[in-house]
Amino acid sequence: MKFLGKPRSQPAAFLPLCWLFLRILQPGHSHLYNNRYAGDKVIRLIPKTEEETYALKKIHHQFKVDLWQPSSISYVTEGTVTDVHISQNASRALLAFLQEANIQYKILIEDLQKVLENGNSLPTQRNRRSLSEYNYEVYHSLEEIQSWMHHLNKTHSGLIHMFSIGRSYEGRSLFILKLGRKSRAYKRAVWMDCGIHAREWIGPAFCQWFVREALLTYRSDAAMRKMLKHLYFYIMPVFNVDGYHYSWTHDRFWRKTRSRNLRFHCRGVDANRNWKVKWCDEGASMHPCDDTYCGPFPESEPEVKAVANFLRKHRKHIRAYLSFHAYAQMLLYPYSYKYATIPNFNCVESAAYKAVKALRSVYGVRYRYGPASRTLYVSSGSSMDWAYKNGIPYAFAFELRDTGHFGFLLPEMLIRPTCTETMLAVKNITMHLLKKCP
Repeated sequence: MKFLGKPRSQPAAFLPLCWLFLRILQPGHSHLYNNRYAGDKVIRLIPKTEEETYALKKIHHQFKVDLWQPSSISYVTEGTVTDVHISQNASRALLAFLQEANIQYKILIEDLQKVLENGNSLPTQRNRRSLSEYNYEVYHSLEEIQSWMHHLNKTHSGLIHMFSIGRSYEGRSLFILKLGRKSRAYKRAVWMDCGIHAREWIGPAFCQWFVREALLTYRSDAAMRKMLKHLYFYIMPVFNVDGYHYSWTHDRFWRKTRSRNLRFHCRGVDANRNWKVKWCDEGASMHPCDDTYCGPFPESEPEVKAVANFLRKHRKHIRAYLSFHAYAQMLLYPYSYKYATIPNFNCVESAAYKAVKALRSVYGVRYRYGPASRTLYVSSGSSMDWAYKNGIPYAFAFELRDTGHFGFLLPEMLIRPTCTETMLAVKNITMHLLKKCP
């Protein structure tokens, strides 16, 4: 079981000196993404009036800001917490505009490049130790995650089976880990996916952590033993493989897939607006350059089509769908696309309440929970709604830490606490599923 690795708890000062030298000497540390975010800022605005809301929308088009929260400018209304990432060149003009219009703002991140370099939420060429000492408290590139999957498939064949459900737009394999005790009896299953949006790196980190915890504790922990005995877990650590790879090599804040559009130079589709459920309605954009672009047609993205086909094929067995995103600290369930109440509301609501309570019990971190349309915003074509509409009774989307202080740049030192608390929530939902619903 050595492969599961020792968590890194000691401060950097105690790391082997050679390791530190390696880190200092590595090329690409300060040249990361060619310094493209030097002087960039992340600014939080909360419009108080209709005029301010209108001004914010104007800013969005005029200054070409990268919207971090919410995901689309159409969601911005009075009182909406709006986080924008703006380049160094445009930030002076934006700040002058805000001061003149008397719109209050707060600078969350003064220099994005510095946070990238200091916060370890960046791809340093850190020394690649052997897989047997795989570190679950750092972010890993797609290549590293896939090597880790292959390794587990070889070393834990009694509990893990790795397979591919297809290929991405750029031809990468879409790998899944099937986790659970092999048995002849009919077994229900739980689907988990991470990294549907490329820049949300804490998602793939959690999917890996879940597998690690399962393998480390199933002998000692009664709940985990029960879960692996009675259920299979289908785990997709990186859904949007092309986008995730691109966020390591070119643009840390890339969100979409990487498919090409014949009529526009803009690439990619929002893989969480591409599902055949109220497709391209409210909360999705028809414009290929927007972050919430729904695609030319439902399931246009090979990644979405592959997952949808797999879920359709196994829909009789799969009883829960869990998708991991960032950031907002929320646990959401259907519907996203409308305000109506789901038929099994009491069941799902009680699972969510208990999960959030369990999550809070470790570090006191509070998550809001509820139907996505009311708790977050209305959005169409989401994977969670699709899963629910296709007969999976428990469908949840997690928005992991934090609420904006680090945003998409959650530092590596927060991987462990984030995953530890999320683990409790997931176990809670799973145990809820195994019991008859109250």
